[in-house]
Formats: sequence, C-alpha cells, structure tokens
Amino acid sequence: MQETTLPLDGLSSVRGKPVIARFDGGMLSSNTGVLALGEIERRLRIADRLAVCIEDPRDPTRIIHGLADMIGFRMKMIAAGYEDLNDACALRRDPVFKMAEGVLPSDGELASQATLCRLENGPGVRELLAMGRAFVDLYCASFKVPPKRIVLDIDDTFDAVHGGQQLRLFNAHHDEYGFQPIVVFDEAGRFVAAVLRPAKRPNGVEIRAHLRRLVRAIRAHWPRTRILIRADSHYTSPLVIDWCRANAVDFVLGLAPSAPLRRRVETLEASTHARFEASTKTDKIRRFKDFYHAADSWTRAERVVARVEVGPQGADTRFVVTSLAGGRAKTIYEEVYCARGQAENHIKAFKTHLAADRTSCTKATANQFRLFLHAGAYWLLWSLRAALPRRSRFAVAQFDTLRLRVIKIAARVMEMKTQIRVSLPSSCPDEPLMRLLLQKIPRLVT
Repeated sequence: MQETTLPLDGLSSVRGKPVIARFDGGMLSSNTGVLALGEIERRLRIADRLAVCIEDPRDPTRIIHGLADMIGFRMKMIAAGYEDLNDACALRRDPVFKMAEGVLPSDGELASQATLCRLENGPGVRELLAMGRAFVDLYCASFKVPPKRIVLDIDDTFDAVHGGQQLRLFNAHHDEYGFQPIVVFDEAGRFVAAVLRPAKRPNGVEIRAHLRRLVRAIRAHWPRTRILIRADSHYTSPLVIDWCRANAVDFVLGLAPSAPLRRRVETLEASTHARFEASTKTDKIRRFKDFYHAADSWTRAERVVARVEVGPQGADTRFVVTSLAGGRAKTIYEEVYCARGQAENHIKAFKTHLAADRTSCTKATANQFRLFLHAGAYWLLWSLRAALPRRSRFAVAQFDTLRLRVIKIAARVMEMKTQIRVSLPSSCPDEPLMRLLLQKIPRLVT
C-alpha cells in the first residue's frame, strides 16, 4: 500500500526539537469501532436482506464485490460519518473496514466509489418495494416475542435539494426546492419505513396507501398485535380515520383547530384564564376536556381531547382525535400523544447524525435507495446503543456521541501468519465501554 510521505508543514517545535509528521504509519485506522458495527451487521444481516431484493445484472464470472459486501461497506461508511461516496476512494484500503467486511487487511481493496455509485443507481421500483418490506421484516425480527401492542410514529421531514433531481418540488414554507419523505419509527426508536416523495403535504389517499402496505407487512408477522398510529394534524384525514377503523388500527392524531371545536371549549378557556389571573402568574395552568365531535367530512363522531393552557406567554389550545375509548383526557394527551415528540429526536438522528438528507442523485429510485442505506446505518447505531446497559450514560446518547466515543478510535493493525493484532491506544478513555459492547452484541436478537 502506497503511503504519502511528504511531511506536514506548520508544526511548532517542542523544547527545541522539531516535530516531523508524515502519513507513513502503515496499516493504521481511525475507525476501530467499525469492527463492532461489523459484528452487529452479521447478526442483523441488513446487507443480506437488501441484497436479495436486487437483481444483479453483472457477469457472475467477473464479479469481485458481491452486492451484500458493497451494501455493508456503504452502510458502515455512513455510520462512521462518511456519507460522501467519494470517501470510498481512501476507505476501501482501510484495514478495519476490510476486516468488518470479512476481508484480510492484506487482501484486495473494497468496492470503489464508481462501483458503489453504479450500485446506488441500479435498483428499480419493484426492488425498492421489496427493500421496504425487508426493513419491516428486520423490525419484526428485532423482538424476541411478538408484542401485544406497538406504537408507530409517522411523520414527514423536509429535505432540501440543489439540482435537477426527479420528484423535487418547490416548498413555499421552506422557500426552496426539496423532498418531503415520510418516515416511520416505533416508540423505542426502531426504524420501520421511509418513502421518498415531493415536498408537499401528503393527502389522505397517499397516507392511506402507505399505511395499508405497512400494516399488511407487519401483520404478516404479528396477526394479533395491536397497532397504534400517532401523527400530527397533517395526517388527520377522513380517509385515514375510516381506514384505521375498518382495519382495527388505533390512532391518536393531532386535529387542527376549527370554529366548531373552539366553541366546545369556550367555557373551559374562560375559566382557565380566570384561574391564571387569580394565581401568581408564574406557572402555566393546563386543563383538559374530552367530547365526541363529527366534522362535516367525517362518517361518524370521534372522541376529541382538548388541552387548554394559559401561561405568561398567553393562551394555547390544542386538539387530538383518537379511537381510544378508555383513559382520562389528560392521560391520552400527555402520556400517549405528547410522547410522539420523541420521534423528532429519531428524525434528527436520521438526518443530522447520519446525513439521510444527502439525496443528491438525479434519479428518484437512487435517492430512495440512499434512504434505505442510511436507514441501515441507523439500525447499526441504534442496535449498538441498545446493547448497552440501561443504566449506562451512553444508553441514551446521541448517535454522534456514540460515533465519537466508540467508533472513532485509532489503532494499528498487524496481520501475522496465524492472527491479526489490533493495537488500540493505551490511553483510550472508553476501554471499558468497548469491552462491554463486544460482550453484549452476541445477545442481540437476530
């Protein structure tokens, strides 16, 4: 392996001794934690699940890099913070990335940037639909036993683009072109689904079709599991409510305020405001009310929970509609509906920490495949965090923190005749964490 031997300029001397720094250290890596990601991937088999969905058009006698190997390499790159495909030009020679893919450090290089680019542009619509089902299969396989009930948070997020990508659309709210993919996570943060779509508000027909495919795939594994859908008012459509009712899917959805709804809480708003005026005016006063309401476009009356809040910043009233008949109004709103706010953190991890908005390909199918690759990286880091003890301070750490403390560890790799020795820094502050992780990973559900 060729090394750059030109010295680095601009380093100050230390006590009169010049500092000479060169990129000639040999088989070194700054991503030793990728080995742990490799252990997780071998148990989850994310790359294998996606690879079987793709028809490989290449000549089998001339294939050097298999589909699963390339997908696995790309997902680990993203998890390690290398979302730019050009980084593969150097990382394909990284000894740790090689070992994570089951390749000896002295063996040939991993897939190149050009090869990975062709991979991203290869899958068609049918293959992408199969990958979507594969992620649902992965989600269901992450449970030891079928749960009695699952909670799915469905939301969309804006993804700005700066070229002539297919499906791009101008969004007036964000004042730029982009996509607005729909993403689904469960209440524990597991990734379930992602659909690339134009940057506009989804309508009832589109949401219903997405829910139909998703619920059908989940019930193929768990026919008796209750499913609860949580979402904001974007997803409160008569078509969605009727479909959920017809298919025994529970829902807690935000409801946009309207004049008829406001009239139902006028008395409560007035009394809450009076209580606040009579108080010290330092704390907010929050009260709740539930009632049955039927909008003109609804086919039946549904239970509506109203939350009235008055504080130093003024009054605020919110509404949610739900199929849940039991439970107090306060419990429905604060403990069930408001918990969906955690989905914003999952989207943040998906976009900010894993750069899932790097949808810069021209073809829509290629950008959808990129969403799945970033979803695979999300599963790797989520499983890494899930393997930690609940009392550990890293059990709730953000993905970028895990990457900094667990993955970005430098090491020297020495390949011998009978073994491969990885020498990590003696001063590594997270040695106990790495030891614990490698003990816990074999217990992951596969």
